[in-house]
Amino acid sequence: MQILISCAKTMGQAAHAPSAITLPAFLPEAERAARCLMTLDAATLGGMLRVNASLAAANARRYAAFFDDSTPVVPALWAYTGIVFQQIDAASLSRADVAWAQQHLFITSFLYGLLRPCDGIRPYRLEGDAQLPCDDGLNRFKHWQPLLTDHLIAAAKADDGVLVNLASSEMKRLFDWRRVCREVHVVTPDFRTIDGDRERSVVVYTKMSRGQMTRHLIQQRATDTRHLADFMPDIEGAAVVTRLM
Repeated sequence: MQILISCAKTMGQAAHAPSAITLPAFLPEAERAARCLMTLDAATLGGMLRVNASLAAANARRYAAFFDDSTPVVPALWAYTGIVFQQIDAASLSRADVAWAQQHLFITSFLYGLLRPCDGIRPYRLEGDAQLPCDDGLNRFKHWQPLLTDHLIAAAKADDGVLVNLASSEMKRLFDWRRVCREVHVVTPDFRTIDGDRERSVVVYTKMSRGQMTRHLIQQRATDTRHLADFMPDIEGAAVVTRLM
């Protein structure tokens, strides 16, 4: 079983990360893009990222210092700080958990493509529809699609042919998703909040559930979809059910 989750916009310098850091599969591509982003001024970068002037300036400084020796390199599962990653709580995983996750968990990234948990990354921010001057007008989705599709399919086939898709819907655009679904068995859990006699999707609860399910699959060393069926989200004040699609 392979598991796919989305990166987060927010990043930090996490404690208790493993000292053994691996290299991202698409590191040369990421470094080429970073060199391109280094050439952009804060105003241009801000428009590309759709952020305010303060965040634009902060990210311009990030890219300017991207290759500096003082810039931290943090394993991906510990580097992101969004809701999904808070629920995974990588710092509390055992060494055995991390070793299993390294073989079974993928994290999407608009800069790095696809990451394994222990792949070392530097602080960045990027959007899928960003068009880099060095990419001949292609946005990040179109740039990555031919590279990542084969990589994801090959990893799933080398395992048991099952892909659990816990990424946000926009991440499908990083792949030829129709081809992925043709060549491997994709299971997409859908988390619904019970509201009276209705079910509805609540973004924050969905993100929490994705993180909790990822942690559950890691700790259970999931081998088949039965491990999805026995998962129950634990969200205070909300009743959330899982539908498998």
